[in-house]
Amino acid sequence: MDKFFKVTVNGKEFDVKVEEVGGAAATANPKPTVAQQVQAPVEASKVEEPKAPVQVASSGAEIEITAPMPGGIWKILKRPGDTVKKHETILILEVMKMENEIVAPEDGTIKEILVKETDKVAAGQKLIVLA
Repeated sequence: MDKFFKVTVNGKEFDVKVEEVGGAAATANPKPTVAQQVQAPVEASKVEEPKAPVQVASSGAEIEITAPMPGGIWKILKRPGDTVKKHETILILEVMKMENEIVAPEDGTIKEILVKETDKVAAGQKLIVLA
């Protein structure tokens, strides 16, 4: 008989299906228990969250960063005038309850941020101008 549970790991919820094993059939053909199947947890500091691929258009000395997919601006971490390093997160785009980091494609200074928190954006919409 299968049982369903909700498990929270590092603040993220997962739905888990657990198969009940036991009795004579289990001793003849033993299946690994859930505890045996689970691997050691990975330290959160070693896990790198996937970052959304950024579409970049360069016009002279300026770099335009566009939205890779439609979604909502969840959080803006930088402001115009801030300097950023390559791969540094500038803002977070929420898509289907997933947070996608929009990062700097190279070192530069933020010239303009064209969106604000809670804005809805379309795929390809210009978000940030770097100088």
